Amino acid sequence: MRFYAHYGHKEFILCLGYRGDMIREYFLQYSEYLSNDFTMSDGGRTLKLHNSDIQDWTITFVDTGLHSNIGQRLHRVRHLLSGEPMFLANYSDGLADLPLDSYIADFASSNAVGSFVSMRSPQSFHVAESTPDGVVTSIGPMGGEGVYINGGFFVFRPEVFDYIEDGEELVEQPFARLINKGLLRTYRHEGFWRPMDTFKDKITYDRMASAGNCPWMVWRR
Repeated sequence: MRFYAHYGHKEFILCLGYRGDMIREYFLQYSEYLSNDFTMSDGGRTLKLHNSDIQDWTITFVDTGLHSNIGQRLHRVRHLLSGEPMFLANYSDGLADLPLDSYIADFASSNAVGSFVSMRSPQSFHVAESTPDGVVTSIGPMGGEGVYINGGFFVFRPEVFDYIEDGEELVEQPFARLINKGLLRTYRHEGFWRPMDTFKDKITYDRMASAGNCPWMVWRR
């Protein structure tokens, strides 16, 4: 959310599901003094924030269902997007140093209905190709040349809802319909991107933060 706010996008809709109560509680108890640098003086009677973050944010919390998929969650907040020429969406499980302004401009200059950011995977899995009878013809890292994955950063026009039927997962049938009509774009990002899907991923982020190596914190530049 700080990443988006850095680029001036400060109106958020949180599509809540499993443990949505923890997210609500986090913001209800939010204190800027616990998340930003500050100076204390007069024996604790005077506190001075060195920077502020969420004072000018607007956050809408919506319970979109415990087991809903991405397409269903978007549909359940459709009424909150009325009048918007386009909107941003995110899986919220990955961080990047994506140039968001350039990404949005690329989409706005097209007639596409949707766009997603694609990048090389940082995972250590290897991709194998073989003949039908099992003879391996090549094997290489998943993040190798020419292999790009969906990074979970999206831009949509409201027309995207016309391509999502009840119960459908966003990147399956709806994206297939957009592809068939030439209305889906991708923006290739060659910079930093990492997911936060496992405890191992969290450890990696913690180690990077401890070393001061936080390329996703574009607001600190």
